[in-house]
Amino acid sequence: MEQWKDGIVTSKDQLVEMVGVPHKTVVHKNISFIDAHIENYLAMSTLFFISSSSLSGQADVSPRGDEPGFVKVMDKKKLIFPDRPGNRRLDSLNNIVENPQVGMIFIIPGLNDVLRINGKAWITRNEELLNQFQWKGKTTRMGVIVEVDECFIHCPRAFNKADLWKSEAWPSKEQMPNLIEMWKAHVALNGITADE
Repeated sequence: MEQWKDGIVTSKDQLVEMVGVPHKTVVHKNISFIDAHIENYLAMSTLFFISSSSLSGQADVSPRGDEPGFVKVMDKKKLIFPDRPGNRRLDSLNNIVENPQVGMIFIIPGLNDVLRINGKAWITRNEELLNQFQWKGKTTRMGVIVEVDECFIHCPRAFNKADLWKSEAWPSKEQMPNLIEMWKAHVALNGITADE
């Protein structure tokens, strides 16, 4: 056996043995609908990450950002957001067509607590429906509807540890990865030249 596989956790019982059980308030903080608190959070959120996976289990996480309130509440169980033009890879949308289960993490700039929503997603191209939401800017003439299975606020520990909103803790611009060089190197590994 390879050395890195020593000590791999293989059961839920092992996890509970090592970490313990959650407090009952953590277990019961989930709700299965969009209440006024969730709606208010969504109205202020400018960024979320959506996770999806194909039928074969190929996972993807993708960011979506826009002006505050770009995610609209349709009713107590459904929300909708616009699909914006992008790189045309369609990773999330292709996954949703195959497997509607999604997870979402919503962020409000400056707030360390995040909102998590899990549910089922559908892609709509119903123009009459989409026109109701009056999104500014260009869309692909598609939207994504998510039916909520559960919503809950997630504790701020990760953002606190990361000092995400503290600019004095950020790396300098000179220390940042050079993403153009990274992109060129990666496409070159796949046989695409800089000219192409």
